[in-house]
Amino acid sequence: MQTRSTVPRRQLGRNLRRLREEAGLTVRAAAARLDRSEATMWRIETGRTPLRPIDVQTICAVYGAPESITLALVGLAQETKTPAWWQSYGDAVPAGFNVFAGLEQAASRIDMYESDLMPGLLQTAEYVRVISQAHYPGMPTAEIESRVRFRMERQALLARPVPPTLRVALSEAAVLRPVGGPHVMAAQLAHLVYIAALPTVTLRVVPLAAGVHPGMLTSAFVLMRFPPSPGGVADEPPTAYGDTFTGGWYHDKMAEVSQYERAFAGIWSVALDEDATLRVLADGARRYRES
Repeated sequence: MQTRSTVPRRQLGRNLRRLREEAGLTVRAAAARLDRSEATMWRIETGRTPLRPIDVQTICAVYGAPESITLALVGLAQETKTPAWWQSYGDAVPAGFNVFAGLEQAASRIDMYESDLMPGLLQTAEYVRVISQAHYPGMPTAEIESRVRFRMERQALLARPVPPTLRVALSEAAVLRPVGGPHVMAAQLAHLVYIAALPTVTLRVVPLAAGVHPGMLTSAFVLMRFPPSPGGVADEPPTAYGDTFTGGWYHDKMAEVSQYERAFAGIWSVALDEDATLRVLADGARRYRES
């Protein structure tokens, strides 16, 4: 597991690459002026190596960056040295998921489609326990509880002073599937009703009666968009993410992300509106309670 937050490092690298290009310097020319190898320059610009604040000042001076931009990037370099909160959970964070956790925390807008399970940001603690036990049979209780705490702390981003805008398209299959039994599902659906009332959250159920839609041609996925980087020099590119049994995948090339944006738009168009969604969730919670 990486020991530092990867998102600020990636942002720093993208900003430095943009500054180099605006200065009209090739990688080779910049490497010569900075007395670094071209391989090192590649690692810097792709966020694969840490930089000290003094290194950033030197690079910015060579590129002729304005003082305001230099100060912003020096601050970003300092941020890369701060361990991310999820790193305290150790093995409770699935392999490779620390990258997604960093992106999720940095995103200003998140769109997600979930076909079978409740989205991680919306799961109750008991729901997390049930799916963790199914995914990791035989795992000690202490480790399961660590995963539950990690998931709950992830959800704190929805209560931040400036939370991301969240749109969730949830297949009706996830509502109907009795994960953990009636008691767990009644509490889970009641929780969704509560979350849907948050001003930055829009939740829509995709009914099975909707028929064919783009979500049937893919698995669950998340689209993340990001605010401008410090100084407005560059943005973290929109990123699509999906999870598999052995790890996650990422796409940040525009053509690939655009495909997922179109898929989400198609799914969203056949989903129930917010009022109808709340009725489905509330009715489902009532039926589970009465089971």
